[in-house]
Amino acid sequence: MTQKLIIEAGRTERHYWRDLWRYRELFYFLAWRDILVRYKQTVIGIAWAVIRPVLTMVVFTVVFGKLAKLPSEGAAPYAVMVYSAMLPWQFFANSLSEASNSLIGNANLISKVYFPRLIIPTSAVITSFVDFLISALILVGIMAWYQFWPSWRVLTLPFFIAIAFAAAMGVGLWLTALNVKYRDFRYIVPFIVQFGLYISPVGFSSSIVPEQYRLLYSLNPMVGVIDGFRWAILGGESNIYLPGFLLSLAVVLFFLGYGIVYFRKTERKFADII
Repeated sequence: MTQKLIIEAGRTERHYWRDLWRYRELFYFLAWRDILVRYKQTVIGIAWAVIRPVLTMVVFTVVFGKLAKLPSEGAAPYAVMVYSAMLPWQFFANSLSEASNSLIGNANLISKVYFPRLIIPTSAVITSFVDFLISALILVGIMAWYQFWPSWRVLTLPFFIAIAFAAAMGVGLWLTALNVKYRDFRYIVPFIVQFGLYISPVGFSSSIVPEQYRLLYSLNPMVGVIDGFRWAILGGESNIYLPGFLLSLAVVLFFLGYGIVYFRKTERKFADII
């Protein structure tokens, strides 16, 4: 069955979200292509998705858990606490890196063919989500090694995964649009990722932050995401600072809305300036 090509003034704007569904095959193609290309001609292939968070977990466990002797959350082993935070953080960091460069990497496609440009950074986030799923399997092995098992709270994990996805999409879309307009952002994004790793509660529990600064600290959207993951995975004595979590969630929703609006506002100029 052939599809009709309709040329109509203003149709692109009116049917933009419907076109996202119409071009879903392109979305699948780009996501699958990125997954294949990422590990092409690498020696250990997709194992890199596991090695990076595991090595970071080991370093943070030694530095913060053994040397600094910072407390874990409840009865959870320090390594499990760190890795449960590495999962959303690695997904967020990879999404920013991949999405911010996705339009530049597909410049030829953008300048020649019409399709909703939102498909490209979204497919990059999906690619990072595949790495997230692979890394999540390692968490099961780590928990089995320490004989530490989750409680019923783990059933709420999809809710916090959705928040992590929203955070990655919101900030990713904003940086993607900025990177097309200002190429300096390709140097800024790695700095944001590196700096964010140390100001987010990845290697330590957010409970060590003084009470009077907890709300201010929660302006970091990843604080709520990481605390949510730990609450769901660690169970037991792991708690969520509810005012801070709600503030982080509000920041995530703000970035998601602002990221979509800013991306859509600048999208029509991408083909001219890319």
